[in-house]
Amino acid sequence: MLRKYFIAPLLCTFIFGFTLKLKEPKWTQLFNGKNLKGWDSYLGPDLDDKGKFITPTPVGLNNDPRQVFTIVKEDNEPAIRISGDGWGAIITKAEYENYHLRLQFKWGKLKWGQRKNGNKDSGLLYHSVGPYGADYGAWMRAQEFQVEEGNCGDFWGCAGGTADIPAVKKGDNNYVYSPQGVLTTFSDGNKQGRHCTKQGSSYEKPSGEWNTLDLYCHGDTSIHVVNGKVSMVLYRNSQNDKGVLTPLARGKIQLQSEGAEVFYRRVEMQRIDRLPMALLKE
Repeated sequence: MLRKYFIAPLLCTFIFGFTLKLKEPKWTQLFNGKNLKGWDSYLGPDLDDKGKFITPTPVGLNNDPRQVFTIVKEDNEPAIRISGDGWGAIITKAEYENYHLRLQFKWGKLKWGQRKNGNKDSGLLYHSVGPYGADYGAWMRAQEFQVEEGNCGDFWGCAGGTADIPAVKKGDNNYVYSPQGVLTTFSDGNKQGRHCTKQGSSYEKPSGEWNTLDLYCHGDTSIHVVNGKVSMVLYRNSQNDKGVLTPLARGKIQLQSEGAEVFYRRVEMQRIDRLPMALLKE
């Protein structure tokens, strides 16, 4: 009898644990490792070294004469190479909501245009909606999870993207995310502007090493995570049209070309029904 009572709890534990594993959300690969199936590309007008339009005409949708977006082998693994020679993005054809997106990126060596003497720059743009080229002639309206040397994890609102973020003011016009800060609205045209700086020091690895970005989105809240460190939590993601705010909680994903060579790989997503509470407390 003692043996039966001893085995039963173990059996229940095994079955319960196995059931939990079966219920873990499935990962979907957004990059198939072979081509850009499931993605579009868009390139804005060509720019000079000061960032001014050489011509007002965009290179356009799925037109990539300089092969800004290609598939390569990098560190013996398929990766998306973005040369940076042009301002634009690859964009998922599908829209997404309530998800955990994970990808890896690392910097290449090339820089172009006004980025030649600056930090290497790209970006993960999410909840992307509306026309191509709405922001700087190159990107759709979106929320930006900044990918830039030293500034990975910052927020920028693109073409009307707006968020409420707890922040503290440092200096004349710099706002830094802080869980204990004042909930502040960041939007193009208001006194705070559309940029909020991540918390803490840079969580990015040295140039040339792979970094892991995790983006959690559920409802109107999102969380930026760089190499396992929470850089920012955004609330009330919305879009601003002439002062009228409407929800922005669903859209396409854009990976930016912004004057620097960058590689992306292991782009995958899983559906979620809630945000991880532990991350909201960091």
